[in-house]
This record gives sequence, C-alpha cells and structure tokens, in this order.
Amino acid sequence: MKPFSEPYTWVMNRLPPHLLMASITACCGSGMLLFGYDQGVLGGLLTGDPFQRQFPMLTTNKTLQGFTVAVYELGCAAGAVFGFFFGDKLGRRQSIILGMFVLAIGAILQFMSYGLAQMLVGRIVTGLGNGLNTATIPVYQNETSKAHHRGRAVVIEMATNIFGVMLAYWVDYGLRNDQTDAQWRLPLALQVAFALITVSSIIFLPESPRWLAARGRITEARDVLWRLDGIPDEKARTISVDVQLNEILAAIETERATSKGFTTVFTMGEQRFFHRVLLGMGSQFMQQISGINLITYYAPVIFETSVGLSHDLSLLLSGLNGVAYFLSSLVPIPLIERVGRRKLLIFSVSGQAATMAILAGMTEDTGNTKKGIVAAVMLFVFNFFFASGLLSVPWLYPAEICPLAIRAQGAALATMTNWLFTFLVVMITPVAIDTIGYQIYIVWACTNFAFIFLVYFFYVETTGQTLEDLDLLFSQETSWFIGPKSAKLAREIRYARNAQRQEQIETGAANIEKSKAGIAGMRPLDFEHVEESSDKAL
Repeated sequence: MKPFSEPYTWVMNRLPPHLLMASITACCGSGMLLFGYDQGVLGGLLTGDPFQRQFPMLTTNKTLQGFTVAVYELGCAAGAVFGFFFGDKLGRRQSIILGMFVLAIGAILQFMSYGLAQMLVGRIVTGLGNGLNTATIPVYQNETSKAHHRGRAVVIEMATNIFGVMLAYWVDYGLRNDQTDAQWRLPLALQVAFALITVSSIIFLPESPRWLAARGRITEARDVLWRLDGIPDEKARTISVDVQLNEILAAIETERATSKGFTTVFTMGEQRFFHRVLLGMGSQFMQQISGINLITYYAPVIFETSVGLSHDLSLLLSGLNGVAYFLSSLVPIPLIERVGRRKLLIFSVSGQAATMAILAGMTEDTGNTKKGIVAAVMLFVFNFFFASGLLSVPWLYPAEICPLAIRAQGAALATMTNWLFTFLVVMITPVAIDTIGYQIYIVWACTNFAFIFLVYFFYVETTGQTLEDLDLLFSQETSWFIGPKSAKLAREIRYARNAQRQEQIETGAANIEKSKAGIAGMRPLDFEHVEESSDKAL
C-alpha cells in the first residue's frame, strides 16, 4: 500500500458527520492560511534594513525587486501544471501532502539564504508546492461538501487565507525593530510550521468520494459518503447515500462517454467542457487583474511611496489593513448561499471600480496630507469590496463548474491562470509605481468596470446546485451568454432533482435494492478493470 493512500479510519469512524466536515474545512483552511501568509510576508521585509543589507541589489534595482517577489508565482504556475497532469493519478489527499512537503523545502531554502540565487530558488520551490496545493484544496473541499454549504465552506477557507495575510503583516511589524537577520529569517521559517500542521491533519481525513468512485473504489466511496451524510435515521441515510452514489456514477458514465483524456478540457461535446474551463480560468483572471495584488504584496510600499508615510507607520497601517481585510472576508460567509455567486461578484467588482477611481484621484498629489488620508482609507475600502465576492468565488467556481472527468485539470488551469497573472501584476508594480504613479489605479478602475458586464452576461449561478446538477444545466443550455437566465435554469433543475430524490426516499427500503441494482448495472464502469480504464480516461 502506498503511503497515505488510505484514510485513517480509526479517527474517521469516530467523528460524527458535522465534526468530520468541520475537520475537512479546518484542514483546507490551514492550507489556504499558508497561501495567504506566503502572499503577505515578503512585502514587509523588502524595506527592512537587515534584508536590504543581505540583498542590497534589490534596493537599487526595482525590476529585480519585482522579479524576486514575482518568481514565486512562476513556481506556483508550474505547480498547477503538475496538478493538471498528475493530480487525478495522485488523488486529492496525496496531492496536498506532496505540495506541503515541497513547499516546506522551499521555505527552508528561503530562510537559510545568503545569496540572491538561493533566495530565488527557494521562492520557486515554495511556489511549486503552493501551486499544487491551491489547485487541489478547493477541489477536495468541493467534492466532500454538501451542495447547500459548499460555498460557505470555501468562503471560510478564504477567510483563513486572509488571516494568513494579516498574520504575515503583524509578524513583519512585530520584528521591525530587530536589526538582526531574524527580522526576515523568522517570518520565512514560519511557513514550515504551517505546512506541517496541514499534513498532520489531512492524514486523518478521508479521500474525496467522487475521486474514489472514478477510480472504481466504490465501497470506499460509499463509506465516505455515509460518514459525511448527516441524516440521523440509518435507513434514510442508506437511501440518501445510494441516491448520491448513483448520481455520481451516472455523471461519471456520461462524462467518460465523451472524454478524450487530457485533451478533453479543450473540447466542447455535450457537456461543454471547454466552455466551463474558460469560465473557471476567467474568474481567476478577473481576481488578479482587479488590482488586489498591488495591495496585498506591496501595501507597505504603497503607504510609503504613494501616500508618503513613514516606514513604521506604513507597517502599522498594513497590519491594520490586514485586520480589516480579514474581518471583511467574514462578510460573505452568511451571504454566499443566500445571495448567490453572481450577485456577490457584481457587487464586488462594482465597488472595486469606484474605489480605484477615487484612489487614482487621491494619489495624484502625494504631498497633500488630506488626500493621503483618503487614499489610505481607500485601500481599506478596496479590500472590503474584494473580500465580499472576488476573493472566494474564483477559488470556489472552477471546481464547481467543471465536471468530474476534468475537474482536476480545469482547476489546475484556473490556478495556473491565477499565478501567471499574479506574476504579471507583481512584476510590473514596482516599475509602474515609479513610472506612471497614480495612473496605475486608473488601469485597475477600468478593468473592474469591464468585469461587471463580463459577470452579468457569461457567468452561471451555481448556488444550491449539486456538482452533478451542473452537468444537466450545461447539457441543456448551449449559449455562451448564459448568465442572465442561469439562475432560473438552475432552480428548475434543482426542483426537478429534489422531487426525484424525495420520491426515492419516500419509497423506503425497496429503493435501496433498486439503487444497489442500479450501481451493479452500470456496465461502462466495469469495476474489475476500472483502475486501468480510469488512468486512460482521466
């Protein structure tokens, strides 16, 4: 048996469903906290004297400074590409474990660096691990969650992500007066601790039931579904689990009929694979071209150069901005399943467009104290609007919108899009601030304004839909401009599905036998040889 290939059933069997689901969310949140910490930690170190003494070339060369920060994103993009090709073969749990080990190795290289070359290699290796993690964690969370709280679980994940950003700001601030190398080595070393926490928790959690079913491990898939189902009545739970498993297997059968291996993501077919992949990639594109990384990575730099504050005050405001950012990320937790993905996205990008426009006007004259105060406030306001929708939905959406046959590949491509455009933004920001100054905020105002129309016309409402229900939606609707009518279509499909499920549950024990017969009769899966066929199909 391969290491970590089986869940530690001793723990899983002793946790009630709500605690097991909470444990999965906490584990995924720990992984995303590390992602946020990585994003925020280096920005506060760049202007510290010990870091500048160790790497003086980064002080005088803004392009090299931008590359040092941004090369991490290239590593993340490469990690996402690895997930594209090997994520389905490894499985969700083993992919996360591997990603955390690689990330820890990169973090060790960073905090032990004595030269720029070693720091750059450490940044790339850390990125490789984090790219694989960020491509896998949302998929794992989606595939183990119920439809009615799938969105909420991912929003909680992203709230912990922002907690990581906030934590990085405060660690940097707390060590600002330490004039030894510990000022920058200790914050980088903490990445290893967070990685070990995630690994030590996920080894006690189950594999995704949908991945297990796709690999022909039907008994294990059914057992995990049983452990995650919260229905207290044993007979009703048995029926519910069999209905869920039948729907998953039916979706696998349909997807495999049109699957062409790795090239499937670039084809349309009955399930509109490429359409759905583009929606996932587009959501991550919007997130990065909104201007958020201008603030996340360079908040201390912006407060010093654009607003004109002192170094200590810039670090303090960055820490307070992180606190406000974290609190703002809690706002969509009760709203994501009530308001829906589309409305939150439109609210988010509309507010961001207005905020960036104001920020441009307030930073045109850096010598004006009153304008500087308004500009500082706008950085806080921008984070509020971003956290309300565009923070979490792009991480939730690709794994939701893509069918099981291409879910790992679709999420990997979306994650790769995220990191490539993050690289672009982080790379150009120091140079842009030096050359065009306040006009960079005008660029972000225009992109956010365009996103309002992009979301309205193209993006599907996924709230309340099971992952299998979304397959029905795309097989019924072939228009690219599906956005305005998607909510109505989703409701019709959900009502029809719920009526069918309720009818099956009400028929009682007879349906259990019918469900088992249905599972046994799914010839295209040929469970005796499914491992071999799955490797080819996925």
